[in-house]
Amino acid sequence: MTAPATPAAAPSAQTVPHFGRFELLRLLGKSQGTMVWLVNDPRTQQQLVLSLPRVQPVDPGALEDWLAQVHQAGRLAHPHLARAVEVAVQEHWPYQAVDRSHGVLLSERLAEHPHPSPLEAVGWLCQVLEGLAFAHDAGSAHHDLQLHSLQISDAGRVQVMSLGTRGASGASPSAPAKAAARGADRASLVEADALRAHREAAGCDVLACGVLLHRLLSGASPLEEPDVMKVGRRLPPFGHDFLRLPWSTPHPIPEALRAIANRSTSSQPTQHYVNARSFLRALQGWLDAEALGSDGPLELMLDRLRTVGVLPAGPGISSRIERLAGMDGQHTEEISHHILQDMALSFELLREVNSSHVQGTQGPAAAPVLTIRRAMALLGLNGVRRAANSLRQWPGPLSEIHAKALRALMDRVRLAGYTAQALRPAGYDGEVVYLVTVLQNLGRLLAQYHFPDEFEQIRRLMQSPPADPDAKPDAPVRAGWSESEASFAVLGIDIEALGAAVARHWGLGEEMLHMIRCLPKDRPVRSPEGDSDVLRFTASAANEAVDAMLASATEGHERGEPSLAASGSAASKAAAAKAAALRNLPAQRYAKSLGLTPRGVQEALATAREAVRTGAPVQSGALGSRGVCALGKAGHDSGLR
Repeated sequence: MTAPATPAAAPSAQTVPHFGRFELLRLLGKSQGTMVWLVNDPRTQQQLVLSLPRVQPVDPGALEDWLAQVHQAGRLAHPHLARAVEVAVQEHWPYQAVDRSHGVLLSERLAEHPHPSPLEAVGWLCQVLEGLAFAHDAGSAHHDLQLHSLQISDAGRVQVMSLGTRGASGASPSAPAKAAARGADRASLVEADALRAHREAAGCDVLACGVLLHRLLSGASPLEEPDVMKVGRRLPPFGHDFLRLPWSTPHPIPEALRAIANRSTSSQPTQHYVNARSFLRALQGWLDAEALGSDGPLELMLDRLRTVGVLPAGPGISSRIERLAGMDGQHTEEISHHILQDMALSFELLREVNSSHVQGTQGPAAAPVLTIRRAMALLGLNGVRRAANSLRQWPGPLSEIHAKALRALMDRVRLAGYTAQALRPAGYDGEVVYLVTVLQNLGRLLAQYHFPDEFEQIRRLMQSPPADPDAKPDAPVRAGWSESEASFAVLGIDIEALGAAVARHWGLGEEMLHMIRCLPKDRPVRSPEGDSDVLRFTASAANEAVDAMLASATEGHERGEPSLAASGSAASKAAAAKAAALRNLPAQRYAKSLGLTPRGVQEALATAREAVRTGAPVQSGALGSRGVCALGKAGHDSGLR
């Protein structure tokens, strides 16, 4: 027999309906799984908020599970988890009561003030995620997160109510498996099943938070459905609906926040936030950056930079500097080449020599120092020694896995630097070209060193999602996220902006900041208007060429290209053609602006790979005099040529 959708009121001569001893004042909210009532307790003459399942538990076992979950959650103490003042059963209806004095429900708050600002909305959701992260770590989940299960005070403090309640039948999703396992006395299966069920429930909570963020920012029910959990079940991996933040919203939504919201409900389940803490970290990063204004990215990094430095120095760098300095006939250019092999020391010398203290000795109009040779001349060998000794040694605080990833990224950046040297037009300083190319990757290097787990998430978001085996042959291939979108979604800030903020903090001027911004890949390349453009374009072309080379190699490996090529199949030819087109794309983009050709780019990459392998410097640009003709009016600028 089906239970009623609402608890039956006890017979009474009064006009006010009752639920046991409680006077039912009004229904505050309901979903498919739960309902929330405002009640009066005659014993204390206080108002309470009662949370109940929409359907009575089907049997005593289900009721026992419901109570066990709620009691387990009730033992948790956290500022953003509401404590139940009573958990009991009335006529086979389980309920928990929460004190009303803390505030109103979020649904009530939105009824009066329907359009909170993005800062306000994100602040609320951060509090929800803090409470949920604590609960998930303790083994509890919410199971039916809704606007009416969040209580908010006048000061904006949010608490999650009804933690541990189960909707629908009130039975644990794993109850049948548990019963079977208990009958067979298989405790390990019970434990594994319970852990899997908790992970699934925690994941549903995180997805529900994403739906709530859409609701708060858009001012409307997502998919025109007020039940948050119903919306979640319509999204992948449970359903096939698509939820992205609309462009028309009550308040303008910053690009970073839009990326975070869209990731939280992405059509690709692998792109969802893996847990409440990763979602919280992205939102908190955005809040911190917004609060600090234009200096936000730098302020977020300063404490880390003071603690562990920009990057860790390579093994034995101090002893190598001493040995090089003591060698007779060793030229400054040779020493600077060896210093360039260590990115940490190179960055430290640029920072120190461009600091306000050093620049102050050279007059207010002093141009930034862009070469290690010049830095050595200003600081002297003693200054180089001090800089080397001040660095944290490899691998710093990184684990072995993260250190390996940082080493791989450094090798890739070094390869791009050598490629740029090989591509540079005649007359341009090889050190400047190399350093501009490396500094275009400063944000990536900082993120890999200081936020290794988050940077791995960014890389995964940038990868193209796996092909759908059920998709039609002519279906468009879905691309991964851009680096900017992915870094916004994971860190709440842009990786390139992070690198630019640190470079500005070092004292590098606006011209250098212009050069170390990579050219957007989705825009055509115009003709360079001066030396700074030439350097920026050359560095961008080198970085894109290395990215294309690595991407084509990765795709060929994933497709099994070597074995396919041996068979001469159509698939092999198509894969080879796609890889070749990918490798040639940078040359095509920069053909008019830099005079590049596919052959010239491939030769530059080969030269760069040899330089990485041997450590030998790249002597001259591959373009030679052809580059000067192609560049036409590129002028001379102090320190650049």
